[in-house]
Amino acid sequence: MGNQKIKEIMTKNFATVTLKDNIYEVAVKMKQEDTGFIPVVDGSKLIGVITDRDLVIRGLAEKKEGSTAVKEVMSSNQITSATLETTVDEAAKLMAKQQIRRLPVEDNGQLVGIVSIGDLAVRQKFEDEAGEALSRISEKDKVKS
Repeated sequence: MGNQKIKEIMTKNFATVTLKDNIYEVAVKMKQEDTGFIPVVDGSKLIGVITDRDLVIRGLAEKKEGSTAVKEVMSSNQITSATLETTVDEAAKLMAKQQIRRLPVEDNGQLVGIVSIGDLAVRQKFEDEAGEALSRISEKDKVKS
């Protein structure tokens, strides 16, 4: 199970935004797609990610207008991503280390998928520390909501 590749479980249908979009459009897309995570692309190249938390902390809390450019609130430096050959175990460790719930998957610089904690958890019972860390991230979410 641990050698299973990320490409076998990743989501291939996902919403994206570009630098031409504004934060209101991102929020609407998040609502429509029922997600708190949207990759920012230039063509199909991953250049950033924007989360619901980014919208709140860098947008609302700083009194930004809905017309504010995506670039002003997105995270763009040191985006953690996986490749098609990344194993499920490696992805779990990476997500646990970075404390992230979603991992973009790239192939030759192109965004081709997204893996979520849910994708990993459904397919595998973890016995290592990465699995425990992922469980803790998920537990924190349950407590908040």
